Amino acid sequence: MESGESREIPRHIALIMDGNGRWAREKGLDRLQGHYRGYKTLREIVIASADLGVEALTAYAFSSENWRRPESEVSGIMELVRFALGEELDTMKRERVKIIVSGRTREIPRPVMEQFEQDMEETKDNTRITLNIALNYGGRNEIVDAAKKAAQMARDGKISAEDIDEKLISSLMYHPELPDPDLLIRTAGEKRISNFLLWQTAYTELYITETLWPEFTKEELVQAIADYQSRTRKFGKVVDKPGRKADSGEQRA
Repeated sequence: MESGESREIPRHIALIMDGNGRWAREKGLDRLQGHYRGYKTLREIVIASADLGVEALTAYAFSSENWRRPESEVSGIMELVRFALGEELDTMKRERVKIIVSGRTREIPRPVMEQFEQDMEETKDNTRITLNIALNYGGRNEIVDAAKKAAQMARDGKISAEDIDEKLISSLMYHPELPDPDLLIRTAGEKRISNFLLWQTAYTELYITETLWPEFTKEELVQAIADYQSRTRKFGKVVDKPGRKADSGEQRA
């Protein structure tokens, strides 16, 4: 995409779905009920995104740090993921959603991965939108895993140290076929990345909303996209302003 104001729908949106626990607490409910409501919200946002022409969504479902939460909450979240994957499979097939997963999958409970494997197999040919579920995911872990792959390739004589560059590392990420996110939406007002897609979000536009994730709607998704479309994406370049000629020696703002 050329630098300058974008009127295009973002190809790839990343979601940090924060606020499930706070929503539940405000309603006097158990935290797991907040996560359940959050899953229902994700379902609606996936369909809305597909309707708007978004090509991919990456949803931060469970970070590599979330294992530190109480065991009852962790097991409940994993069971909810397994349930949701099974419950929504027919809908995802009907809506032509392709399901994939990012993270250290070998550490995910086997019943959950078995359901993922079924969903991925049955949706692999869908092309309307890709839903990438980040589960047991950490951005630093992903970069470390890519570096280990590069090191192994060097040991095997497939590459030399001089061959290691941004293009190679990008190709060794969990899903290099996905474009880098154009827009990252974080709910519940927190202003940090939280170890999410650290490599891929170098030039991603951020949209922070105070709305708790269970209350995030299609209307706010449209608002976030409109905000994204109003911005000037420079990618390190100098962008001329109306009535002003850029100095060829001007530095990045």
